[in-house]
Amino acid sequence: MRGFLLLLACVWGFAAYAQELPAWVSTEGLDDPHLGKVLDTASGVWLPPSMLVESLVSAPYVLVGEKHDNPDHHRLQLWLMQRLQERRPQGALVMEMIGPAQQAAIDRLQGELSQDGLPQDGLTQSEAQLEKELEWSPGWDWSLYGPLVRWGLALPQRLLAANLTEDEMHAIYQAPPAPADVFSAEMLELLEEAIATSHCGKLAEQQFPAMLAVQQARDERMAQQLAEAPVPALLLAGSYHVRKDLGVPLHWPAEGLQAPLVVMLVEAGGTLPDRAQADFVWLTAALPETDYCAQWEQGQ
Repeated sequence: MRGFLLLLACVWGFAAYAQELPAWVSTEGLDDPHLGKVLDTASGVWLPPSMLVESLVSAPYVLVGEKHDNPDHHRLQLWLMQRLQERRPQGALVMEMIGPAQQAAIDRLQGELSQDGLPQDGLTQSEAQLEKELEWSPGWDWSLYGPLVRWGLALPQRLLAANLTEDEMHAIYQAPPAPADVFSAEMLELLEEAIATSHCGKLAEQQFPAMLAVQQARDERMAQQLAEAPVPALLLAGSYHVRKDLGVPLHWPAEGLQAPLVVMLVEAGGTLPDRAQADFVWLTAALPETDYCAQWEQGQ
């Protein structure tokens, strides 16, 4: 009977929320039977998005991993935060895409915008004005991240930076510290492989320690910012950063803090993360396959 009731709740939840999910923008993987559903990696059960909300609503810390250029990932992130906000106030939104130099401008704007992005005094503020005031990096597409930033300025107690400064990254690159003790030889090999792939095999071997050190320092900073943020706190970052076996969770301070739950947005057709990498896997439509290395080489 209990199993039947759980199944009934899942069916009802999916029916109730399916129409509310944003329409897919990406064009691939639309025929996947699990599209839009969430894999609970511990049980192997596919859940409706409403059950993901139920699983996260009482969690003090949540990590959400994304593919940066997939618009559906950002639309679902906003949907998830809106649903959680309906159940309880969000303490903080922490973003990899924001650096410490932007925090002062963010703090000035915190609470000044309504949820629809208009200033509380009723005066309009264009996207270009807000992007300029925040000194938003062109490396992060504002059309994708703008709605998330506006939401973070309007509703949570804090919108917080989670990246390193350019000076910090440069210093680490010039004098990279040794890898942290949390990394096994196998983990380091996986990270080096990911770094090599992301640089299209063009990165000189002697640069690997520096790149690995920057990656580690970024994960440490994200863990620190999330742990110190008002709860409930949610971090948005690239999928590699949120991985339980390689990223932010490895650097989580253990003293009296509940470990964060990890949600990874994954495009249909790709390899699904397992229990060691994520707690929940949310399957999304996929962008057409792109040869990023060819684009990168053309830009050189």
